Amino acid sequence: MKKNQLSVVLSILILGIISFVFYRMMPSDYSKGEIALSEFSTQRALKHIEIISKKPHYVGSPYHNTVLNYLKEELQKLGLETQIQKSTVLSKWNNLVETQNVIAKIEGYDSSKALLLLTHFDSAPHSKSYGASDDANGLGVILEGIRTYLHTNKTPKNDIIIVFSDAEELGLNGAYAFASEHPWAKDVGLVINFEARGTAGPSMMLAETNGGNAQLIRTFSEANPKYTVSNSLMYSIYKMLPNDTDLTAFREKADIPGFNFAFIDDHFDYHTVQDNFENLTPEAVEHQSTYLMPLLKYYASADLNQLKTDEEQVYSSTPIGFFHYPFSWNIPLLIMAFVLFITTVILGFGKHVLDFNEVIKGFVPLIFTIVVVGLSSFLGWKLILAIYPQYQDMLHGFTYNGHSYILAFVMLALAICFWIYAKFTKSKIIPSHFVAPLFLWLILNLFLYFYLKGACFFIIPLYFGIFILAYSVFKEKSNVFLNLALSIPALFLFVPFIQLFPIGLGLKMLPGSAILVVLTFTLLLPVFGEYPKKSYWGTFLFFISIGFFIKAHIESDFEKGKGKPNSLLYVYNADSNQAFWTTYDNVLDPWTKNYLGENPSLENSLNQHGLSSKYNSGYRYSAEAPIKNIAHPTFTFLRDTVVGNQRALTLKIDANRNVNRVDVFAPEHLKIHHLKANGVKNINQKGSFFKRKKSNVLNYYPINNKPLTLSFQIHKDDNLELDIMVSSFDLLENSQFSIPKRPDAFIPMPFVLNDAIVVKKKLKKSKIEVQVQETTTLAIDSLNTQKDSLETN
Repeated sequence: MKKNQLSVVLSILILGIISFVFYRMMPSDYSKGEIALSEFSTQRALKHIEIISKKPHYVGSPYHNTVLNYLKEELQKLGLETQIQKSTVLSKWNNLVETQNVIAKIEGYDSSKALLLLTHFDSAPHSKSYGASDDANGLGVILEGIRTYLHTNKTPKNDIIIVFSDAEELGLNGAYAFASEHPWAKDVGLVINFEARGTAGPSMMLAETNGGNAQLIRTFSEANPKYTVSNSLMYSIYKMLPNDTDLTAFREKADIPGFNFAFIDDHFDYHTVQDNFENLTPEAVEHQSTYLMPLLKYYASADLNQLKTDEEQVYSSTPIGFFHYPFSWNIPLLIMAFVLFITTVILGFGKHVLDFNEVIKGFVPLIFTIVVVGLSSFLGWKLILAIYPQYQDMLHGFTYNGHSYILAFVMLALAICFWIYAKFTKSKIIPSHFVAPLFLWLILNLFLYFYLKGACFFIIPLYFGIFILAYSVFKEKSNVFLNLALSIPALFLFVPFIQLFPIGLGLKMLPGSAILVVLTFTLLLPVFGEYPKKSYWGTFLFFISIGFFIKAHIESDFEKGKGKPNSLLYVYNADSNQAFWTTYDNVLDPWTKNYLGENPSLENSLNQHGLSSKYNSGYRYSAEAPIKNIAHPTFTFLRDTVVGNQRALTLKIDANRNVNRVDVFAPEHLKIHHLKANGVKNINQKGSFFKRKKSNVLNYYPINNKPLTLSFQIHKDDNLELDIMVSSFDLLENSQFSIPKRPDAFIPMPFVLNDAIVVKKKLKKSKIEVQVQETTTLAIDSLNTQKDSLETN
């Protein structure tokens, strides 16, 4: 067999082995059967998950209390004294909820700081999610993990606190309640939180801290979980994104560090009715347990006072282990890489192994490939969205055939790489052309040092690339086996990101993944450049790409279990006595067209106020609807007083029907001070001024139809003007409507108010009305003050 043919065979073999190893970075099976009680059993955890996710259990739903009582009873069965922490919290997103946390503690024998195990028990409300992965998965893992730990009859050194938090989906309200109000919060030294943003895939670790991560990463490494999937690039990106978990509340309110563990594949099921027990992948639950059990054992006896530091660490998991090193190494590693690279290039010119003209020419295929691949993937995805506009209604940004699209664009990028390099690169000039990608990677690492330090481990494969070039310079020849061996680190570190970016951030990241394919390809140029007939390989990969595009097309239809998200609302304006059907959908389907017609428009007033939602979605279409006898909200002024230049108001809002959500809006120019809702102020309130997003004042999720009472102040010369929207999630069940069940190929759209009956009513009260009442109100206040004074005396 010829040398270059051997290179092809070996590189393909190594790629296959690496793919298998990456697959093994999470469990390939889960613990079944009646295994020993001293061992964690995923099957036992799944029994908890099945019961908890039997019905939707969002805040205010009937099954919500059933889940709460189930958790309380299961903890009591383990011999733990359990308490329910009740609180009312107005979160930083101005979401008001009454919460009920389920709490228990395992007493330690010598604890100065406690370990807290955390997950939430409410499911996502608007799409009637069953919450199997988010977050019955965490509940099942912790219940079975605690049972396993207690079975050993070992008393931990540290207290172990268990918190099953409420209302996470509405603004982390339960977590804020515990972190801000519960007396045990001051004793917590570390939080371990379990989450999910999909129903499959490996569980990924994300650290969260106000300071540096060094002690968290060192101790995590010492605990030595079996299947670690994490890196500091994910950590850096997470810190920049507006994503939060319950752990965020502990970091913000109590300066407590911790770990998040979450699986994110099959992202399309997240917050939908498809987040059910049948779609949950048991291996993902098993992976969660492989974190919990070693970490529980380690941190139950570790010194949790020593976890805070200002030092940051670079870290990454690989198939051969978890490595980490201080940020302080980044500059020396970068300088050393520049020195090695420049020295090698100078020596290469001196020994005539490198040709200056060919080195310069090496930038042509590199830049050309990046541009062509970047444009083709960007325009290609835009074309796909034009061909399949229904994808835009999957707000997650990841379609059911998303993995096929990832493979299609990866193969297309590789095909373009082979085609372009076939025109420019022959075996004898590979060392000269290899200088350009090494130089680009050096510049990229310099950029990462200044703007994304968590990605500085990208320099490690660069070192191996420089070693390949150095060997070619000193030996004046290349070694196929050495090139393959030294290329493995690049595959280990970069290939997972090619898939992770679009899964985690949506298919809009496909151009980024495609460019990363090019960057990885060029770093492996000493291997791929040796391939004979590279243009043939390009054509072969192109046809594979076409095959995956065809596969994606075949899988593009929606069906039962892979439903198209859609939405329908009935909105009644009590002031104008008008009613509308409305939807967020970009593409209407037969079910929604029954109400919106074939060519609907949009009543612009419906989007006057943006409803709070993850993606800031607005209504797209509307049509007139029949007027139904829906009760209107009523307003009662309990106080309306002018003192100095301020007007103090207390207002009670009654929905007068069973509702799940109350939204309050006010003109953006209206300055609101000292706002309290049902007696509480915003959890992050500082000073008197009430901060809000545009016109939104707050969103209230009532339990047992409790009224909303607002007390606040505005300037005495301002007119009071509020828009109130009260919503119930019962459009499909309400007896006044006869809306058929969705066909199997459709599901309620997540992240938006959906399947709801909405009543809008405006409240206006001018400053003139107040002036008439001012003297009387002040006199009454004065008499009340005197009465209070006499009673005190």
